[in-house]
Amino acid sequence: MYAKAGLAQYLLQRAWSRSLAGERAVRPWPWADTWPIARLTVPSRHIDLIILNGAYGRTLAFGPGYLESSAFPGTNGTTVLTGHRDTHFGFLKDLHRGDRVILESTGGEIRSYQVMEHQILDQRTGRVGIERERSILILVTCYPFDSPSASGPLRYVVTAVAGKPP
Repeated sequence: MYAKAGLAQYLLQRAWSRSLAGERAVRPWPWADTWPIARLTVPSRHIDLIILNGAYGRTLAFGPGYLESSAFPGTNGTTVLTGHRDTHFGFLKDLHRGDRVILESTGGEIRSYQVMEHQILDQRTGRVGIERERSILILVTCYPFDSPSASGPLRYVVTAVAGKPP
């Protein structure tokens, strides 16, 4: 899975460049059913990831995904991104309050967020709060990070609030 995830990010970077040049829904390979919609960077952790449209299992195998029922990257509201804890979103455990997270949309909109909190939610009983007025970024992955099973009910949730542009 690590090799597939790494190669996918290379191909996704190429598709991302074409998206920034104005092409729409650029598929990174001919049979792909997803495309880049945003770029997530965390300067303090040297993280640079392409975010894919959709948060489905087949999408998350190649990179973090965008939960389509949340605010689209670059717009006001709560944007939810998901990723696997053992590949792309493994770094979430190392984020701290105050860390800067930058999200760039295919439209060129760049928003800088500051990590405010992290929590562990049980998906059977807990829900992530969706806000429409402020620009909030929520990053979600499975928990615990070292669990041998990826199908448990716990989720690690990082909440970041938009601040000044980078």
